[in-house]
Amino acid sequence: MSDTLKSVLFAAGLCLVCSTLLTAASAGLKDIQQKNIMIDRRMNILKSVGIIKENETYASDQINSLFAANITRYMIDSSGLPIKAGDDDEEEGMPIYLYSEKDGPVEAYIIPVNTNGLWGKILGYLAIAGDGSTIKGFTVYKHSETPGLGGEIEQSWFRNNFVGKKIINDKGGFVSISIAKGKVDDRFPESRKNNYVDGISGATITGKKLTTGLKEILTAYEPVSLSLRNNRSYCETNKDTPWCRK
Repeated sequence: MSDTLKSVLFAAGLCLVCSTLLTAASAGLKDIQQKNIMIDRRMNILKSVGIIKENETYASDQINSLFAANITRYMIDSSGLPIKAGDDDEEEGMPIYLYSEKDGPVEAYIIPVNTNGLWGKILGYLAIAGDGSTIKGFTVYKHSETPGLGGEIEQSWFRNNFVGKKIINDKGGFVSISIAKGKVDDRFPESRKNNYVDGISGATITGKKLTTGLKEILTAYEPVSLSLRNNRSYCETNKDTPWCRK
């Protein structure tokens, strides 16, 4: 057997062994990967309503325990009403996560953010307080934006800008939330400042795309927000709705 043939057979055998090992590792780690994805999502949901703190480490069991004690997952039907869903973390359709303590009134609801950025998808969660109008928190757990520019959307300084902002204007009409080009205080009158957050220098396109995506998402969930803003009249005819609990 020639040296060339030996080299070819060795290379082919090595490739076969490596590919087999990689395939086995991928299949063997799939359950662990899926579990880690679920834990990361739950951690971001909890973070969006302030149940867990920034820059602190939590074990998987802690996250699952806090999630089970505080969060209930529903799906929104075509009429805007919630349907109890299981613990499956797939986010097809219109899932919504309600935050309440010991079956009390809803303190906040969390909706998934899945929208386009400059280079790819931006994934996260937006939490709205029980009044149906005030943003309680915003998290980003996956994106492809440029580090140091659009990538700043995942940083706490940017996400914290959302807390306390409104998705309605001073007349009570829905307007969503927008990312300004620059500082809000420098660009808008007092009556509009609550509907904008400070933008990221050098990341105008990321801000525009995130603004567009958030408006589309919040528009889809507006029936939920409206029912909370009109809670008294709404609950007279929808007493079984979770946010009508007393």
